[in-house]
Amino acid sequence: MTIADLLDRPFGTLPDLIRVHAAQQPDKPAIADEATQVDYRSLDRLMDRVAAALQRDGTAQRQAVASVSYPSVAQAVVFLGTLRAGSVAAPIQPSATPEQIAGMIADSGADIVFLDRANAAALAGQTIRATIVMLDELDEWLAPEDAAPAPVEIAPEDGFNIIYSSGTTGVPKGIVQSHAMRWQHLSRNSAAGFDSAVTLLSTPLYSNTTLVSFLPTLAWGGSVILKSKFDARRFLELAQQYRATHTMLVPVQYQRIMALPDFDAFDLSAFRFKTCTSAPFHPDLKRDVVARWPGLLVEYYGMTEGGGSCALNASEHLDKLHTVGRPLPGHDIRLIDDDGREVPPGETGEIVGRSAAMMIGYHGRKQATAEATWISPEGDRFIRHGDIGRFDADGFLVLMDRKKDMIISGGFNIYPSDIEAMLARHPAVADCTVVGVPSEQWGETPVGFYVPRADATADSATVLADTNASLGKTQRLSALYVADELPRSAIGKVLKRELRDRLAAGAFA
Repeated sequence: MTIADLLDRPFGTLPDLIRVHAAQQPDKPAIADEATQVDYRSLDRLMDRVAAALQRDGTAQRQAVASVSYPSVAQAVVFLGTLRAGSVAAPIQPSATPEQIAGMIADSGADIVFLDRANAAALAGQTIRATIVMLDELDEWLAPEDAAPAPVEIAPEDGFNIIYSSGTTGVPKGIVQSHAMRWQHLSRNSAAGFDSAVTLLSTPLYSNTTLVSFLPTLAWGGSVILKSKFDARRFLELAQQYRATHTMLVPVQYQRIMALPDFDAFDLSAFRFKTCTSAPFHPDLKRDVVARWPGLLVEYYGMTEGGGSCALNASEHLDKLHTVGRPLPGHDIRLIDDDGREVPPGETGEIVGRSAAMMIGYHGRKQATAEATWISPEGDRFIRHGDIGRFDADGFLVLMDRKKDMIISGGFNIYPSDIEAMLARHPAVADCTVVGVPSEQWGETPVGFYVPRADATADSATVLADTNASLGKTQRLSALYVADELPRSAIGKVLKRELRDRLAAGAFA
């Protein structure tokens, strides 16, 4: 039976697919980083040894196993071995504060946590109530070479992984994704060519952005190359060296790659499939990637929580680059007003979505799960995306902004993305964002932050005047500040709350 036949089944598990690859193509490279490579035979064996060691040490089925690490073969082996044991993989973001990381480990219920050296040092002052295993000493912890874990029965509703949302205060919410949800992700990629893929990834394993390419590549039998930290030039060097065919990058990574003066000197002819998600992707940047980088460019829009997803084949729809595409087959996306009622066609509303790929809920947070849920008139469960959007006449979804980022100034709704799009057009602007800040006169008012281009001649006052001249009266920026760089998460989202806090503290004079 072929892998395609297996993935066509209503349900299966990733560890079982990897077992098949180990039998059918044992010597094919499965996962590599810049120091280590494992083939499918070795990966399958290592997963057995991880699973057997977890069972030996008392980790229960359906219990979380945490890891705090930059992407590596060792972290990937622990993640996959955890699944084979029937436990739940909980990779945690190293970019969080030490207090938050300790809080996420505790929240997950993990009794074991795997650390790389950098994160072990960062957590030295924290109380971690779990067994700590260093990833560079993994061989010493693993079960013996010939160990076989006790078989486990994995049900569709069992937890596959926990992903912690990128909160800036307190402990972020843990999004629990099931094996059934992940099976939907794996099986829907039948046309993406992952069976022969060489997928180069430079985003972390704690992010769904990474997993939606990492997991299908292994499910279909391709090869994954992991980069621990992003560097635009090094990415292109590795892409050329490995003849990479697939990648998932966030918009700021595309921006930095395309800005390299010698981008066109790299041989990227092997690329067949490039994807993007997680943050707004400027139409001009999409157009540049389509024009100069071989292979399809597909933008995905969706939530880590699941719900509804859209896809835009940018290579085929050059007239729709301002959108995030149409809903995927089997995905129901609707727009609702503040009272939870569906809005008429063509109007703007909050995005809610439903599909076979939806989270179980937020780990240990029933109230938060309920708040993220919308029940349709038919009684179906939808997930609130937290975004504002509208459908155009052709059924393509146009994003307006995050609902929480919408600015209400003088009674008018202002979408920062509209202002950002205008600000980004200025020839002096390399990167920018807009946030709402308190105003005695208007309630809230929009202010902008931008990173100047290296060759910029216009000062901030000129950029502000030029931008405001192109905006409606209610949209105009009350101030514009220069920044060396914009604070971003590891997957490229601008940390707007951090900018507001820095502004309130007087960091921008």
